[in-house]
Amino acid sequence: MAIGDTRRGGLTTGEFGRRSGLSLKALRLYDVSGLLCPARVDPVTGYRWYAVEQLARARRISMLRQLEMPLAVIGELLLLSDEEAVLRLERWWSAQEAAAVARRGTLAQLRAELLRAAVPDASYAVAVRRVPEVKVAALRFEVDQQGLVAAMRLGEDVLRRHLAASGVGPGGPLRVLYLGPVTPDCAAPIEVCVPFSGGLEPVGDVVVRLEAARTEVFCTVLRDDCFYPRIMSAYAAVDGFVRDAGLVAAGPVREVYLADWDAVAGDAPYAEVAVPVEGWS
Repeated sequence: MAIGDTRRGGLTTGEFGRRSGLSLKALRLYDVSGLLCPARVDPVTGYRWYAVEQLARARRISMLRQLEMPLAVIGELLLLSDEEAVLRLERWWSAQEAAAVARRGTLAQLRAELLRAAVPDASYAVAVRRVPEVKVAALRFEVDQQGLVAAMRLGEDVLRRHLAASGVGPGGPLRVLYLGPVTPDCAAPIEVCVPFSGGLEPVGDVVVRLEAARTEVFCTVLRDDCFYPRIMSAYAAVDGFVRDAGLVAAGPVREVYLADWDAVAGDAPYAEVAVPVEGWS
């Protein structure tokens, strides 16, 4: 029996940590979080033993943590089959890359302001449209600016999986409703929505509801402008139009996504900023 092995074929905490590359602190954290619990705990001494078979799970957790994946997301991923886990991992990583692009854009704008260089605001053509009623599957999250993209990607992934499992096709582009101001310092609720056609039952935190027909004021945003704070110019353009036209907002502002991030160039239309209104004739 190898050093650190005990009766019943277990590994002591120290030996398991050495073989898996995890520190004792990490093992305690993963035990408390439920990601990696000891195979056996002595009821008298509290000594813990791990099974050799747990090494593969431990090493996978270690690699995911090296990617700075949150423990909650790791827990979700470990419940999936390998094929499903690959898709979940790729979606999560895509969200991290999108967030990095947004941070680089914010850095560039801040740097230009500090150097007192001109930072031209994008110009937006604002229009009015009539939107028919649509059924949506929706998930709510409470997020700040840093967690926004990850929440959006997670919500879309959960909703599209539910639609696919129910044999229901999507009925329009992804949209995110902002139920409060989401900023770097302030968390607020958002609702991630996927329109659909057909019959669909709610499950878990997924709700199903009908969005009524409405009039919207909107503008289109290029992909390179879809990061904070540059996208706020689009919000300002829509708000200004509503105010100048004497209209009244009749629902939460939303972003409607026209394409996948990786599917369009930086200077291509990527999203719409829209707000339902009353008073347009």
